[in-house]
Parts: sequence; structure tokens; C-alpha cells
Amino acid sequence: MSGDESDALEAFERLGLTSYEAKVFIGLHRIGSGTARDVARVVDVPRSQVYGVAETLEERGLLEVQQSNPIRYRPVSVDEAREILRDRFETEQERAFEYVENVREEPNGEEEQEDIWTVRGSDRVDDRVVDLLSSADRRIVFGTRLPELLTDDIAATLEERAAAGVDVVGVSGTEGVRDRLGRLEGVDAFAPPTHRQDDDRSGRIAIVDDDAVLLSVVDDDGCETAIWSSGSLFASVLVQLIQVDEKTLLESR
Repeated sequence: MSGDESDALEAFERLGLTSYEAKVFIGLHRIGSGTARDVARVVDVPRSQVYGVAETLEERGLLEVQQSNPIRYRPVSVDEAREILRDRFETEQERAFEYVENVREEPNGEEEQEDIWTVRGSDRVDDRVVDLLSSADRRIVFGTRLPELLTDDIAATLEERAAAGVDVVGVSGTEGVRDRLGRLEGVDAFAPPTHRQDDDRSGRIAIVDDDAVLLSVVDDDGCETAIWSSGSLFASVLVQLIQVDEKTLLESR
């Protein structure tokens, strides 16, 4: 079996066909039409199994049966098969997600809250930081030592919230990053306390309205991992701990 054929079989299986169904369907397209014996000669499916597989494919609308002796099979066109499988995929997708939505909306009598979430990968951390900053009503503290972690989207969000009246503070031990933060309209930029400037694993910090916090680290391979929490006891306690250092910083304002 060639690599292309193997890939095609796997793709058909992901679309809901069994391995035998995919093989018979492909085999019939290879020969145009034929009996169970003809199909078994070109695909790795026992002749005794071809009959049941063909019956299932007929029920799916993927082949036609000629009531002759012996019975002959002919596949529907590629375009027709593609449309059938697409419709089936969309139908199953709607059925699956409709159920999930119903389950999500139904109260189960228990209150569950995940206080701490983990996000991996800088792109995903970017998105989470922007989401948290966008929700700020009163106050933001954002810091990073790495220029690439102060993205254009984050910078724009900091300026947008500052324009909306939010108190926005930028923190960085890297002069270039601090300068860029300071150039943002409405953002006050500061260096962190001296005892916090030698941390070469830190990524980003974001504190929003004193009840949401995100902290990230960057490993030796450059992969960023963050933990974040919002509206939780964990977030409240962690923000208070961070503010012990922040108080020293803000006293210089």
C-alpha cells in the first residue's frame, strides 16, 4: 500500500468510515464497478466481508447495487460522495455541539470553580493577557523583561484602557522595554525593585483591578508558560503578596 493510499484510508476513517468501508469504496473507484469477487481482488478485504461492507456503503449512499447474479456494485461519483460525507459531518457536528451546549446550560446542583488556569505557548499567553487587560475598570500593572513579550496588541490595549481612565503602570528591568512602555499614551513606566532584576526566567506579569493576575515563565527553549486566575481567592491573595514589592515601586511615583 502506498503512502498516499494509506493517508487516504486514514482520512476516510476520520470521516466516519471503517477501514473495510474505505478500502471497498476506493477499490470500486479503481475498477469502476464489479462483484464482491472483483473487489476482493484489488483490495485487502476478504470476499465474505465485501457483501456486508457494500450493504453499509449503500445505506450511507456511497454506492449503488445492481440486482444481478452475481450482484454488482458501483460507487457514486467523487463529487456526490464528497457532498454526502460533508453533510454527514456537519450534521454530526451540530448534534454533538448542541448536546454540549445543553449540558453546559443545565445547572447540576453543584458549584464548581477552577481557580487557577495554565496556558502554554506565547501566542496563547498573548491572547490571555489581552483578554485580562481589556476587562480592567480601575487599575493595571503590566511587566516584562523581554521586548517580544510586549506585543503590539498588548501595547494598544494598555493605551486603550488608559484612555478609558484606568490607572496603568508598566514595569520592566530592561531599559528598552521600559522606554517603550513609557512612550505609550497614559502609561507610567518604572523599573522593578533591585532585588527582582536578576530573574532570567520571568516572562510576564499582569495584575488587573486587584482581583485578576497572570504570571509567566520562559524556559531555556523559549517556551512560555503562564498561570492565571480571576475573581478567585487565589488571585486576591497572590495580588496582595505581589503588592508587597509593588508598594516599594509605587512609592517612587
